[in-house]
Amino acid sequence: MNYHVMTLFPEMIEHAMNISITGRALKNGILALDVVNIRDYSKDKHNRVDDYPYGGGAGMVMQAQPVYDCHQDLVKKIMDRTKEKGRLPRTIYLTPQGHTFHQKMAEELAKEEDLIFLCGHYEGIDERVLQKIVTDQVSIGDYVLTGGELPAMVMMDTISRLIPGVLHNEDSAEAESFSNDLLEYPQYTRPPEFMGEKVPDILLTGNHAKIEAWRLEQAMERTKKARPELYEAYMLKNPPKLQKRRKKK
Repeated sequence: MNYHVMTLFPEMIEHAMNISITGRALKNGILALDVVNIRDYSKDKHNRVDDYPYGGGAGMVMQAQPVYDCHQDLVKKIMDRTKEKGRLPRTIYLTPQGHTFHQKMAEELAKEEDLIFLCGHYEGIDERVLQKIVTDQVSIGDYVLTGGELPAMVMMDTISRLIPGVLHNEDSAEAESFSNDLLEYPQYTRPPEFMGEKVPDILLTGNHAKIEAWRLEQAMERTKKARPELYEAYMLKNPPKLQKRRKKK
């Protein structure tokens, strides 16, 4: 997976992505990160990239030209590498107005070879350039942040976990919350007793079939309490009759 990030604060992206799991994946060549400063494409002598909005209003708006030129340069680099002249890479604009990010979207995006993330600031970006370059508008929640860098990092972290080789244990991503419309079951490790609370006996039996059944029941119970809408979606896909047949297997 090749990530390309258009931002005014490249050091913010670079620092966060070069630690922990994503940092190891970058070092091992499983992921690649290309962070570009939009300000470098400004034609203003002071490298200015924003101006007052037409029609008045509070704040400033990022100008179309630096964003467009930055994107064109990125696309050219990608096309030169992939030799796919007809297929433009997906360009994701992080905005509260976009579709809410979720695990299924991450799974879809993980299939791409290149992803471009556009991080806005101030009151947003000139609509004309968004219409020309953006393929996906995505939000990570119903709240407003100071810029698109944090949402971009959230998305890259989530997507990266789905790329083969990023996680040491490839089963981890499959068992995590939202992977099957359920929240993850409770986890335990040593010692077997902590402050009077013991690890559930079933986890000490070594009976993997019973452990998996217990974990599924716990996941369903958690989801039903905390996220009833996810539980309903799971039950529609997995009616009780189908669940019984799976248990028999």
